[in-house]
Amino acid sequence: MIKIYGIKNCDTMKRAMKYLDSQGVDYIFHDYRKDGVDEDLIRRWVMEYGLDVVLNKKGTTWRKLPESVKGSLDTQGAIKLLCENEAMIKRPVFELGDKCIIGFSKNEQNLLEEALLK
Repeated sequence: MIKIYGIKNCDTMKRAMKYLDSQGVDYIFHDYRKDGVDEDLIRRWVMEYGLDVVLNKKGTTWRKLPESVKGSLDTQGAIKLLCENEAMIKRPVFELGDKCIIGFSKNEQNLLEEALLK
């Protein structure tokens, strides 16, 4: 079964869940705001997929950060920041067993579709 991580009221999350529903895919939804953020999980994602993939730099939370903070982030500091500001985690994160697909652009949608066909 797929586990999907994100924030319930996010438009991208709504599209992703609507897509899964339309495909008849069963999934478990983990809402960061309701269920919390697991630092070990965030650390694993960052180490496995890279900070550039996990960190949502398009959102207002990131854009509002002072340049001094943005420019001086190391990996551990970024993980701490992601745990404290769940809106900065790119959404959605689809967990498919031991593999994740992060985001819902056309490329990620294609990867998800391929994974669902297996």
